Amino acid sequence: MKKRFALLSLLLILLMLTNVFASGLLIANSTKTIGIAWWDRMKVGNQRFMDATGSEVYQAGPVGASDPAVQLGVVEDAIAAGVDAITVIPASPESMEPALKKAMDQGIVVISHEAETMENVHYDIEAFDNHAYGAHMMDVLAAELGEEGGYIIMMGALTMTSHQQWAEGAIARQEEAYPNMFQVADRVESAAQGGGSEGAYLVAKEVIAKYPDIKGFIGCDMVDPPGIARAIEEAGKVGEIAVTGTCLVSVAREFLENGTIKTIMFWDPADAGEAMCNLAAMIINGEPVEDGVNLKVAGYENCSLEGKVLKGAAWVDVTVENMKDYDF
Repeated sequence: MKKRFALLSLLLILLMLTNVFASGLLIANSTKTIGIAWWDRMKVGNQRFMDATGSEVYQAGPVGASDPAVQLGVVEDAIAAGVDAITVIPASPESMEPALKKAMDQGIVVISHEAETMENVHYDIEAFDNHAYGAHMMDVLAAELGEEGGYIIMMGALTMTSHQQWAEGAIARQEEAYPNMFQVADRVESAAQGGGSEGAYLVAKEVIAKYPDIKGFIGCDMVDPPGIARAIEEAGKVGEIAVTGTCLVSVAREFLENGTIKTIMFWDPADAGEAMCNLAAMIINGEPVEDGVNLKVAGYENCSLEGKVLKGAAWVDVTVENMKDYDF
């Protein structure tokens, strides 16, 4: 870990020197993890912002699996570097609050994503209403189950605010609309087995072994549905156990093609990344942020504003029929 922090600090110093000669802003993008497809895709949006503005945006975070302590170190390094703005997707929002307050006290603009309960931010951007998204995931699962049977919800970690909100929305929708469905157990986290798709696979194996009559999974973290799908295939229960949830085509492709997963849903991380950068620039430039604000990115052209939370309308459903349209 010490080596990782040393490398991050060196990167920050180099970026600071680069920014001396740049005409734009220096923005630190702190993600839950790096090195997986979801956050690699967000870098595309960062690059679009850089190309349009001449700014510098760098992305840093824990490698492979979420680690709030490492992510906190990334933010502390960004503050020390004197960046203009921090865009953050916190794995543990509560643990990040003191550092983000420190950043704001030093005049750094702070924008969060997937963390609408954050206090020490200028604004949080959500791709959509999180409870509505969770309800939608339940509607998709219920359709696949014929509206009956036991299910379980998996998330990356229990500390992840958006995942908890999706779960709350899904459970409320099931209790309201699908009385013949039920949770076989309380929500589980892929982080319990080290995180990542491997962690999701191992946790799903345990669930299937403990609840052999389970009929469905909802996976909140991008790595969850493919890990769950592996466990379903290994158990010989394709067609007996359904799985849906948040993922990307590049990660779920083989399971969409062979039918283990029927539907995934997501919002484009590139658009979220670009929207965060655009909002940070607006604040720095003294532009007003009001209800209906246009962040100049698809799905974020008419954002609702509630307190510090901006919400777009940016989720999509993807199946084998339309996955070629979302090939990332």
